Amino acid sequence: MKQKKHWYQYLWVWSIIYFTLGFFNILFAWLGMIDFLLPLILAAFGGNKAFCNRYCGRGQLFQKLGGDWGCSRNKPAPRFLASRWFRYGFLAFFVTMFGNMLFQTYLVGAGASSLKEVVKVFWTIRLPWHWAYTVQVQPAWIAQFSFGLYSLMLTSALIGLIVMVLYKPRTWCTFCPMGTMTQGICKLKARGAAPEE
Repeated sequence: MKQKKHWYQYLWVWSIIYFTLGFFNILFAWLGMIDFLLPLILAAFGGNKAFCNRYCGRGQLFQKLGGDWGCSRNKPAPRFLASRWFRYGFLAFFVTMFGNMLFQTYLVGAGASSLKEVVKVFWTIRLPWHWAYTVQVQPAWIAQFSFGLYSLMLTSALIGLIVMVLYKPRTWCTFCPMGTMTQGICKLKARGAAPEE
C-alpha cells in the first residue's frame, strides 16, 4: 500500500524555485532569510530539529537527486565531516562569511563602497550577475545584501551537491551550519528544561 505524502515532502521544489528566481532577479535572494530564521525559530520554540528533519528543502533536494534519481555514489562520508571540530569550525567560518557580507552591505549603505553586481562562488570566484538587477529603485544596500546572500546560498548548495555526489545524498546535513546551530539551541533548551537536583 502506497504511503500518503505530506505537503512538506515537496519542499525540495522550494530550493529550485529560490535559485531560479534569484537567477532572474537578485532581489528574490532575500527569501533565503526564511532558511536562516525558520530553523532557529523552530529550534528555539520547539526544542527540536523539526526543520532539518522535516522542512528543509535543501536536504530534501539532495535526497531526491542522490537517492531517488541515483546521482550519488552512496558511499560513507569521511568521519571528520561529522566530527565536532569540523562542524563547529565550518560554522565559525560560515558565520564569519555572513558577517563579512553584512559589513559589505553596511559599506554600500553608508556610501563608502559601490554596489558590486557579482555573485561569489566558493567565496573567491566572482561571477558577473548584472542581468539579475535591472530595476534599481530601492537603496543599493538592499541589492548588495541580495548579491551577498545569494552567493552564500549558492556556494553552500554547490558544496552540498559535491558531497552528495561523492558520498551519501544528505552528507551536507552532517555539517550544515544551520543544523549545527539548531542542535546547539536544542541542547541549551534541554539543559535549561532539565529539573534541578
